[in-house]
Amino acid sequence: MKIFTIGAYGKSEDEFFNSIIENGITYFFDIRQRRGVRGSKYKFVNSKYLQSKLSELGVQYFHIKDLAPTTEIRQIQKKQDSVTNTIKRERQLLSNEFCSTYNQLILNNHQFKKEITEINNGETVVFFCVEAEPLACHRSLVTEKLNKLNSSLEVVHL
Repeated sequence: MKIFTIGAYGKSEDEFFNSIIENGITYFFDIRQRRGVRGSKYKFVNSKYLQSKLSELGVQYFHIKDLAPTTEIRQIQKKQDSVTNTIKRERQLLSNEFCSTYNQLILNNHQFKKEITEINNGETVVFFCVEAEPLACHRSLVTEKLNKLNSSLEVVHL
């Protein structure tokens, strides 16, 4: 069974939604804390527009805020990005401290009932956040945890 992740940065609106269509996504799990992006370039992933477009495509949208890093956890990565002079949109990898804290405070406390139920029901799910690189985003940690819970899952980053 495949599960997918997708980011928005570096993609046009057409590329983003074509990836959803081409991979037969039926459930879209938005795991952002804030569901808006500044500027017009990525307005297609602002919550209301995104939900409307996914509905047109027959894709069910769910906001799973429990999987979003808290502001305090995000500050850990922001601080590391500042030390390494890295712009968020160009980040390639999450810091060890962010990963450790996110795993301990978020993933270890999330039951994954909704996600596992839908995957087991044969739904094709995608986990979404904005970063282009999966290893620069907590969605890679989420799918890594799911893979530990069910080793038959194949994670595909779009």
